[in-house]
Amino acid sequence: MVPIDATPRPIDHVLRGGPDAPALLDREGMVDHATAEAAVARLAGWLAALRLDPGARVATWLPKTRIACWMPLAAARAGLVHVPVNPVLRRGQVAHILADSGAAVLVTQESRAATLEPGDVPPDCAVVTTPGSGDALPRSGADPDTLAALLYTSGSTGRPKGVMLSHANLWLGAIGVAGYLGILPDDRVLAVLPLGFDYGQNQLFSTWAAGACVTPLDYLTPRDVVKAAGRFAATTLAGVPPLWTQLLEAEWPEEVAGGLRRLTNSGGALTPAMVRALRTRFPAARLFAMYGLTEAFRSTYLDPALVDAYPDSIGRAVPFAEVMVVRGDGALAVPGEAGELVHAGPLVAKGYWRDPARSALRFRPAPAGSLYGGMAVWSGDTVVADDAGLLRFVGRDDEMIKTAGHRVSPQEVEEAATAGGEAAEAVALGIADARLGQAIVLVARGDAAAEPALRARLKRELPAYMQPVRIDWRDDLPRNANGKLDRAAIAAAARSERP
Repeated sequence: MVPIDATPRPIDHVLRGGPDAPALLDREGMVDHATAEAAVARLAGWLAALRLDPGARVATWLPKTRIACWMPLAAARAGLVHVPVNPVLRRGQVAHILADSGAAVLVTQESRAATLEPGDVPPDCAVVTTPGSGDALPRSGADPDTLAALLYTSGSTGRPKGVMLSHANLWLGAIGVAGYLGILPDDRVLAVLPLGFDYGQNQLFSTWAAGACVTPLDYLTPRDVVKAAGRFAATTLAGVPPLWTQLLEAEWPEEVAGGLRRLTNSGGALTPAMVRALRTRFPAARLFAMYGLTEAFRSTYLDPALVDAYPDSIGRAVPFAEVMVVRGDGALAVPGEAGELVHAGPLVAKGYWRDPARSALRFRPAPAGSLYGGMAVWSGDTVVADDAGLLRFVGRDDEMIKTAGHRVSPQEVEEAATAGGEAAEAVALGIADARLGQAIVLVARGDAAAEPALRARLKRELPAYMQPVRIDWRDDLPRNANGKLDRAAIAAAARSERP
C-alpha cells in the first residue's frame, strides 16, 4: 500500500513502480514503469524542442491513446500546462477551450482535426496529429505550487471554465486516493472514465503512485466493459451512477465479477438500492462511495466497512482535506443541521483560469473555525452530518444538470438550442431519471414542427450527453415581475408532465 506522504512533488514523479512492474496494459501490450518513464521523458523532450514559453498550454483532444496517458506528465516535465479536452466534445466546445486557455498546441488525430472549421483554432495555436520523440528530459524540479493543468468544467451559467490545478493538487490527490483505496502493486485498474474528467485523470495518477497498472478503455457498450474486465483481469473499476446502472443490467461471468477487489463511485450519489445491487453483484469488491468537485478534486469517501449500514452516506474527509458544513450565517453547522459543504486545505485548486469574477464566487476565505484557513471552495451543495461525522448529500443549490456523470450548464444547452432560430427561447432542465441521474428536458417557445431540424442541428453541435431527451413546445413562456423567464414555474410545469 502506498504511504501517505504529505510532501508534494511535481506530478511527473508519479511513476513510482519497480522498473519491470506493469504500468499500462492495453490492446498493444504491456508497458512497464521504466518504459513508461522513458516514453514520458522523450515526449517531454519533443515538447521542449517546440520552444514554447514557460507555462504555455498544451491541449490534447484524443481518445485513451498512450500519448493521451503520457501527456499530463510530459507537459508538466517540460514546464507547460496540460489542457485535456474530453474526446466526446464537438468542435464548438473545443474551439471555446482552445481560445479560452490560449493553447499554443493542440495534439489530436487527423479525423478530429478535419472536423474543425476556420476560426476554431486560434491563429497562434499549432495543430499536431503526429507528436514526435525528443531527447529525454529528466524529472522536473518545478515548485509544486506551479500550475500544471487546466481542467474544463461546466458552470451553472455560461461556457465551461478552466480549473487551475497545481502540481501539489495533482500529487496529493494521487497519493491520498491511492492510500485510502489501498491500491497494491499487483492491482489492475480499468480506466473507463474520460481523462479530461478529474476523476478519470486521477485513475492514472493514483494507480501509478501505488506502483500498479492501469488499463485505459474507450467503450461503446456496457458489454465492452465486462469483456475488458475479463480480458485484462481488472481488480478495480471506477464509475458514475448511470454507468453502474448499465453495468448492473449486463451479464457478468462469475469469475470476472469475483475478480474485482474494489469499486469506486463519484460524480453523483449512489442510492441505497444501487448500493445493495452492487454489493450483491460484486460480493468480493469493496465499494467506495465518494464525493468530489473539480475545484477541490475529492472531498469525502465512505469506508467500505460502513457502506451496508450507511448506504446513503458520502463519508468523511479524504486525506489532505478539511470538510466543513456551514450554515447560511457562516457558522459551522451542528450534527443533524443542513449546510453548505465547504472544502479547505491543499487540494483546493488555484481558481478559474483568467476569470477572477467567477473565482471570487466559488473560492472564498475559509470560515471561522477552519483548521487550514486560507482559501476554501464553497461547493454550493447542501449536506448534513450525523453524530458520528458521516455526511449525507442533500442537494444542489445551483441549477447544474448532472446527467450520465457529466455536469452540464443549462445555459450552454439553451444557447445552442436558440442559435439556429428553430426556437425563439429555451430553458434546459434536469428531470430525475433512473438511468441518467437527471435527463435533460428542453422547454422551447416556437413551433413544434421545427423539432426535427432542431434535433438534427443539436446532434451536430452538442455531444450525446447534452442532447435533450424531450422537447416541450410552448406558444409562450411565463415571466417574473422583472420580465425574466420564470425558471421555477417552467420547471414545475415540465416536471409535472410525463417524460
